[in-house]
Amino acid sequence: MKHYLITFGLLILMCGTASAACKDNVVLVHGNAASPASWNNTLNELYTRGYVNSQIFLPNWGSKSCATCNNHNGSEETPVRNAIVNAINSSCTGKIDIIGHSMGVTLAAQQIDKLAAASYVDTFVGVAGALLGLRSCGIYPYNVWNSTCGSSGLSISSPFLDGIYGVPLGDKVYSIKSFIDQVVCSTGSCYVYGIHSSRIWNEDATYTYTLGHFGLQTDTAVDQVNLIQ
Repeated sequence: MKHYLITFGLLILMCGTASAACKDNVVLVHGNAASPASWNNTLNELYTRGYVNSQIFLPNWGSKSCATCNNHNGSEETPVRNAIVNAINSSCTGKIDIIGHSMGVTLAAQQIDKLAAASYVDTFVGVAGALLGLRSCGIYPYNVWNSTCGSSGLSISSPFLDGIYGVPLGDKVYSIKSFIDQVVCSTGSCYVYGIHSSRIWNEDATYTYTLGHFGLQTDTAVDQVNLIQ
């Protein structure tokens, strides 16, 4: 009888461990001209929380040598789309979490919309995004000086940004922002039409840090992972 109880207890423990190991898959979308390595701090935090490589998807998109060549149309889309689809298809929970940085925020939002995948996203975290555009890119179609700022880019009121504004992004949506972000606030103001451009429509909460554009990605790793738990 004692042996049976020990065996039964081990089975319960094993089942509990297996259940705890089942987590939402996570997609990490890097920013313009960056690489998956820019997520190293977040990756280390995920590993600390028990995530394994098969649960983490790191699309590698865009030119690394020509930041102004990248936009949200064509080859930049494909790696992000594939990562989201693969994360959903292999999810043990049926849900995924997405964290994007900078232009990765808008790319991820675009692909959620195109795939009609919002119902599969448990948590969407936008870090230092420019959901309302960049003042440095001008207001479309005026002063649009490169592809990143063009009709498929981050000029204020571009057809691309107007097209994704308001679309559902997940069950829970959070933004991480700064007022000293040297990209989003490069002109001296972070606001577009009275709203910080890193904020996301219908978000559940927004968090402000005294960090630069890249520090918002690297130095908030613990908080990013807290938000998707």
